[in-house]
Amino acid sequence: MKTLLITENFPPKAGGSGRWFWELYSRLPEGKYQILAGEDSSAVQFDANASINIQRENLTSSEWGFVSRIGLKFYFRTALCVRKIIKKNNITELHCGRVLPEGVVAWLLNIFTGIPYICYVHGEDLETAQSSREQYFICGQVIKRAKKVICNSQNSAKIVAKFGPEAEAKTKVLHPGVDSNQFVPKAKDESVLASLGWTGKQVALTVGRLQARKGQDMMIKAVPEIIKKIPNFLYAIVGGGEQKEELVKLVDELGLQPHVQFLSEISDQDMIACYQQCDLFILPNRTIGQDIEGFGMVLVEAQSCGKPVIAGDSGGTKETMLVGESGLVIDATRPQNIANSVIELMSDKEKMLDMGRKGRAHVIRSLDWKALTQTAIQKFS
Repeated sequence: MKTLLITENFPPKAGGSGRWFWELYSRLPEGKYQILAGEDSSAVQFDANASINIQRENLTSSEWGFVSRIGLKFYFRTALCVRKIIKKNNITELHCGRVLPEGVVAWLLNIFTGIPYICYVHGEDLETAQSSREQYFICGQVIKRAKKVICNSQNSAKIVAKFGPEAEAKTKVLHPGVDSNQFVPKAKDESVLASLGWTGKQVALTVGRLQARKGQDMMIKAVPEIIKKIPNFLYAIVGGGEQKEELVKLVDELGLQPHVQFLSEISDQDMIACYQQCDLFILPNRTIGQDIEGFGMVLVEAQSCGKPVIAGDSGGTKETMLVGESGLVIDATRPQNIANSVIELMSDKEKMLDMGRKGRAHVIRSLDWKALTQTAIQKFS
């Protein structure tokens, strides 16, 4: 068998799902998998150094429905492109990065050619689709014809189960993981702390896209309460996104410039250094409408670096950790809840060290790519 993964989101484009696909598929048996990924201006060098065959096409569309001419044109063009790749490379199975739009392309090709496909579900994709009756109906058709549905968490699997017993029966859970040999604990390094501007600070870190459901705004609102107890507290935010301007404005309005730091898009090595040198990792996520956090791969990365974690009680975040042992799950819709949890942990260094050790052991045991790759091969077959 030879498999083609179709995914708009793929490195060097930032994002958890794209990084998941890269880490997993680059470790699968060589020569049996290739990638059709979305275009990216920085992709040439990345693809040249990749250990897997990557082809780039425009997989972006402003419309994902069929009632739109834009949507129809996108699906027709993309299906023809994928069909050519199938013939040229003797592809026998398709893997789809999401139900919409990649899964729809595979669904159409399955109808007309019979080629089987497996579809990934991240949770927030199906929840968001519920806002459109047409898109939700299309999602149901894609899932119905899929050979298997791979969910990133048990929470996402529950969402798929809403499509009926047949959908539930073909659902498999495969958590995203981490390379525990790359994301490793490291002692405080004064030179690294100085380069980050963290000297003498107690640092809580968030890594993730700057969007409403990630909760950076609620964490910023919690900072005034935190600094009453921890005057040298710093909240470091790694990532870029549509909420950047609003978050910067919020920091200015609250006069928190000395206590909140924005580190836009940074290199992978610098990001790992942030994990290693922070004191606490927090993803204060919440549900916004139908938008949820499907899993929370950054929580796994932080634990792999030996850091205690705090996450919002939304989506699949509790599946990333040993709740109460390596991390806390809280109601992150209220700044006071966030402040109380941060103050509690940062005031007990021994507890934080113990949680960090337990988190590291948990990741190595259950969420390292070495074990997850073998699990993936079994679930694909």
